[in-house]
Amino acid sequence: MLILEHFDINFKTLYLKMSKKGVKDTFGYISIKNWSEDDQPREKLMLKGRSVLSDAELIAILIGSGSREESAVALSKRILLQVENNLSELGKLSIKDLMKFKGIGEAKAVTIIAALELGRRRGGGDTLSRKRITSSKDAFVILQPIIGDLAHEEFWVLFLSNSNKILRKEQLSKGGLTGTLVDVRMIMKLAIELGAVAMVLAHNHPSGSLKPSQSDKQLTAKIDTAARSLDIKILDHIIVTEKAYFSFADDGLL
Repeated sequence: MLILEHFDINFKTLYLKMSKKGVKDTFGYISIKNWSEDDQPREKLMLKGRSVLSDAELIAILIGSGSREESAVALSKRILLQVENNLSELGKLSIKDLMKFKGIGEAKAVTIIAALELGRRRGGGDTLSRKRITSSKDAFVILQPIIGDLAHEEFWVLFLSNSNKILRKEQLSKGGLTGTLVDVRMIMKLAIELGAVAMVLAHNHPSGSLKPSQSDKQLTAKIDTAARSLDIKILDHIIVTEKAYFSFADDGLL
């Protein structure tokens, strides 16, 4: 009798472990509702596709598991709540910021940041491959995913061919919250090496302000003068924020 009871307990334990992993039993597949909650987003993605998953469910797949107190989905919802369910704001969090959430260690924080960075780069890459620059909006669409939601300033240049096709997009400077230093000689050197005949300058304002500063205007004039001496045209200089942009060309400053 004791042997049978012991066998029965072990069988129940094994069955529960199998259920959590979604292993097939003698009666067929375990119902999804009996799976571990942490596994449900993965199964949902496989059965219904990625588009049906919520942001929290996608993040839950990235982190894999939650803590003893909450599931991965619940943890993901709590993280999103802190950034008002805004993925752009989530992308601004550092590893240390994410590790403040119970259940998020260094490895999980790195995974989240890496995934969001891939998404950001994909946005920039897709537009780059299919567009030429015909307006300030074209430049904004390409550069916004790259610098629009950064917490620091970066200065970028789009080097263009004679048909305004992008030869290369290049980060020329990375600075602090309120400014960045730009080497004009380096810009001209790259332009010559690439055979560029035109350029679009761009930098972001983490503050969200679209008003060009006096230093922005001076830098634009300095680069424009250097470019003209090499018969290279500066088509525009745009200031990029998370949702909007300012164009020097559209505003008559170029």
